Amino acid sequence: MGGKFWFLISIWVLLSGNCLGRFVVEKNSLKVASPESIKGVYECAIGNFGVPQYGGTLVGTVVYPKANQGACKSFDDFDISFKSRPGGLPTFLLVDRGDCFFTLKAWNAQKAGAAAILVADNTNEPLITMDTPEEENANAEYLQNITIPSALISKSLGDSLKKAVNGGEMVNMNLDWRESLPHPDERVEYEFWTNSNDECGPKCDSQIEFVKGFKGAAQILEQRGYTLFTPHYITWYCPEAFILSKQCKSQCINHGRYCAPDPEQDFSKGYDGKDVVVQNLRQVCVFKVANESGKPWLWWDYVTDFSIRCPMKEQKYNKECADKVIRSLGVDLNKVDKCIGDPEADVDNPVLKAEQDAQIGKGSRGDVTILPTLVINNRQYRGKLDRIAVLKAICAGFQETTEPAVCLSEVLETNECLENNGGCWQDKAANLTACRDTFRGRVCECPIVNGVKFTGDGYTHCEASSAFRCRFNNGGCWRETWEGRTYSACIDDHSHGCKCPHGFKGDGKSCEDVDECKEKLACQCPGCKCKNTWGSYDCSCGGGSLYMREHDMCISKNVRTELSWGSVWVIILGLIAAGGAGYAIYKYRIRRYMDSEIRAIMAQYMPLDNQPNIVHHPDI
Repeated sequence: MGGKFWFLISIWVLLSGNCLGRFVVEKNSLKVASPESIKGVYECAIGNFGVPQYGGTLVGTVVYPKANQGACKSFDDFDISFKSRPGGLPTFLLVDRGDCFFTLKAWNAQKAGAAAILVADNTNEPLITMDTPEEENANAEYLQNITIPSALISKSLGDSLKKAVNGGEMVNMNLDWRESLPHPDERVEYEFWTNSNDECGPKCDSQIEFVKGFKGAAQILEQRGYTLFTPHYITWYCPEAFILSKQCKSQCINHGRYCAPDPEQDFSKGYDGKDVVVQNLRQVCVFKVANESGKPWLWWDYVTDFSIRCPMKEQKYNKECADKVIRSLGVDLNKVDKCIGDPEADVDNPVLKAEQDAQIGKGSRGDVTILPTLVINNRQYRGKLDRIAVLKAICAGFQETTEPAVCLSEVLETNECLENNGGCWQDKAANLTACRDTFRGRVCECPIVNGVKFTGDGYTHCEASSAFRCRFNNGGCWRETWEGRTYSACIDDHSHGCKCPHGFKGDGKSCEDVDECKEKLACQCPGCKCKNTWGSYDCSCGGGSLYMREHDMCISKNVRTELSWGSVWVIILGLIAAGGAGYAIYKYRIRRYMDSEIRAIMAQYMPLDNQPNIVHHPDI
């Protein structure tokens, strides 16, 4: 049994060894601001867990604990806390390498309140990538809960930091991830190197959970042209000396050219590695066919649906189940089958050959050897495979000011506004704040709420400045209600500032009632009695008189009545007189007209008395 075990181990060492190449350690910048003795910029290696702050920076002070310096135990056992006080800088915990997994150190640091963890190497060597534990140790529940960034620093830098801290000096540091990912333009190109195997433990589980959770954001970014996404799959090849072995035949297709490890790590049961290779090939072909039809985002639907409908544990991880999923998504099944080709043929498969070529690093990108791996703008992503963490990294790949709205929305908020409101303006009464978290860090910008724009510096003041500004905290102006009557110093238009309403005086931020009676502004007529009211006044007249506010005078009720009836009679008589005169004129003009017509008719038959004598002379 032992011989068989070591034979299998040797096989997979050979398989793995043939694909190892140039592995690039992804780094970010570390700047020590003080003390002067170690001031400068250094490199540190990004850990492949937690959440690196791609596109942003983090400022803090370094602490090296007096106990539990390897952070392999909980700091609660030593009654130590690294939580920063209000107004204080975040804590970067410096720990020693060794004795336990990197991830356990980060978890203990996070629980104790550290904002980031720096692991000092214990030997003088090139920086390496701190990774998550493998096999049974990968089942630890805390792995998916690590959210602080981590970095491995050189032994020399670690020794210098320890010496400064132990000497009582304050070490201020800035962790900078702004250039960890290229951000040349307004489109991000990224790859996801994955595997269709769903029986490889926690890493397989995290892959499919990531696909399910990230699918919506990925499809929106792709459909709107913000990103260019390509899925990839790692395969190995079997050394020529072992092509005819039982192990290679069960793990490889196309005569040992393309191989994958046994899903259950047990050659005697379950599915074989070649089943995984074929399904990986099918997923690549689904993407290619969908991409040709202009819908590359259907890959996310296929991978998600296949994992749900065709799991290995239900013995549905096969072509029949896969074909049903492909048909349900409207992808051309014939084209997919043609793309897959014949897995038994002793020839190169062009699709998988291209995948193996893509696995080799080019330029600044190293070889892809870790599954899963994200490559963003030709740089390998390091950190937790989490929807928000990956989205932050993708957003950091856009040229500044060209990020899509999803990168500036609440979905990417951190907790920078929770501490002292990020140092920004805040109106607690109206629940308004100028603090806004983005993937690049918090900004203090006066908000726009329901179409109402606030203006100001964002730090000390913000003021509603557009129409309907009075809806929010009454525009910052005075407002008061008394006995059912409400007055406001806010004018609901595009104006700025506040103005006390008529009947009040003040600067608009505060207003007080004007006593019109005391200040003799109204009700000053003889016999008037003035009484001040809130926002106005009441004026009355003695002797049954009526007060006319617009003229500030009293008039008798009777005089007013007589005057009214007299006016009515004058109007009536005037109308009668005008009508009579008009009728007389009308009759006169009609009579004159008829007389002139009669005289004209009679003149045609007889001379009239007033007709002139006309003498007619005969022609001579």
